[in-house]
Amino acid sequence: MSFAGDIEAFVRVVEAGGFTAAARTLGMTPSAISKLVGRLEDRLGARLFRRTTRRLSLTQEGEAFYRHGARIAADIAEAERAVSELGRVARGTLRVNAAMNFGHHQIEPILAEFLDRYPEMRIDLTLSDSFVNLVEEEVDVAIRAGHLADSSLVARKLGEFGRVIVATPAYLERHGTPATPADLARHNCIMFGNHQPHLNQWPFLPAADDKQDGRSSEPRHIAVSGNVVANNGETVVQLALHGVGIARLSEFAVGDAIRKGQLISLLQDSHAPERMPISAVYLPPKGTQPKVRAFVDFLLEKFQPTPPWEA
Repeated sequence: MSFAGDIEAFVRVVEAGGFTAAARTLGMTPSAISKLVGRLEDRLGARLFRRTTRRLSLTQEGEAFYRHGARIAADIAEAERAVSELGRVARGTLRVNAAMNFGHHQIEPILAEFLDRYPEMRIDLTLSDSFVNLVEEEVDVAIRAGHLADSSLVARKLGEFGRVIVATPAYLERHGTPATPADLARHNCIMFGNHQPHLNQWPFLPAADDKQDGRSSEPRHIAVSGNVVANNGETVVQLALHGVGIARLSEFAVGDAIRKGQLISLLQDSHAPERMPISAVYLPPKGTQPKVRAFVDFLLEKFQPTPPWEA
């Protein structure tokens, strides 16, 4: 066996609790396993096990090597699994979670094509603006917007998006078009009420006199107000489309409506630019199945290099 095989034999002995048990899992004899571990010890120049007639335990060097060796063995197993799965058919139920407005405007329109391509797949789609724990909720793939906290999840970036301030032509005809951020004070702005007050603080570029006076170049935030509060982004989209008021929404939710003239983009010169990533996240490769890989690859195909909301 190779060096990688020696490592695997060593890891199996540790995890199985002995040479005999490890030999059974590898389909080898205990003496063969012992030779592999001995060869590994010779290569490292260190004893990895304390051997007595009653007990087998790791030395300090063995404990250190096991921490790294276990990861190496897992990576090798995953590499072998990835190659063997290339020819396997994606099938079964895939549980997908996304924010309401992204799911409605970007995921729903492409599911028919995905299911035509993978007829043995079944999609269980949940849309929610609440944070979902993939393990606890048994979610295979989640679509998350914004910068991700460090975690054990694998993240594949689908693209980036910004936010735009919009209203319908009918609303603007009735109430006038805001020319400056200060004008928003006399307009009805649709607000978020899902415990994210920062979404009701709209960012704008510093005023010209602030720049001239050498004051902060950071965006200034204006608190907006209105007579409707909604708990999710998709409801805000629909309220804006029905002319309830002015809203600040993600490009992926309103890009199509802007192109069709259903919504008008406002205050473009003063609205602070903001680009955020949107990613597909899933459990680490050890748990990756063909159905997960097929769906994530499909999303990358659809959203890269240019996502549809930027087309």
